Amino acid sequence: MFEDSTFESSNRIKKTNWWVIATAGLNLAILTVMILIPLLYPEALPKAALTTLLVAPPPPPPPPPPPPPEVHQAVVKPQMMNNQLTAPTRIPKEIKMVTEKEAPPSSFGVAGMEGMGSGAAGGVIGSVFGNATPQPVVKVATPKKIAISSGVATGLLIQQVRPIYPPIAKAARQSGTVVLQATISKEGTITNLRVVSGNAMLQSAALDAVRQWRYRPYMLNGEPVEVDTTINVVFNLGG
Repeated sequence: MFEDSTFESSNRIKKTNWWVIATAGLNLAILTVMILIPLLYPEALPKAALTTLLVAPPPPPPPPPPPPPEVHQAVVKPQMMNNQLTAPTRIPKEIKMVTEKEAPPSSFGVAGMEGMGSGAAGGVIGSVFGNATPQPVVKVATPKKIAISSGVATGLLIQQVRPIYPPIAKAARQSGTVVLQATISKEGTITNLRVVSGNAMLQSAALDAVRQWRYRPYMLNGEPVEVDTTINVVFNLGG
């Protein structure tokens, strides 16, 4: 009888252990499934929870705008002297618009026009311009001497003496052009004559002839002036 009871008890203990192990495994499987489902299928979570998790925090507010730059305005105040407008004595650094509360008196006018009464506008204008002091005419000083080209000087020539061909140069068959530098005076005569270039056998004859040449005075601003120019004297054996 004792053996029968011991055998039945051992059978019950073995059945109980298997049942506990099976129940624990089932609970563990359910818990694992509940944990993995939200990770594998996030759409299964409630929408409210997803919104809370996915919405980004709002950005920080932008910085306040900088204050507008200050605008400096210069004050222009009308200056009155004996109920007359006068020019300011200095230029203001700043200009500000000033609104006058009262209009200036109707009796003000231009300095020097008191007592004209209510005459015609034409009379007032005529009086003003009639008494105006004429401005002096500034006359430009005429230079003492200027330089002109040989072509311009040729146009002023009024008396030309042909040079005498030196016999020694003609015998040596020498020809060419002698270039001279000269000053034409206010009276048209030749001064400061010198040789620039040319055959030495022909230079003396060229100088003697050009000294006798005469020109019209060169006029500048209505006045005769001295001019510097070059003169070409041509010696040709066939001429």
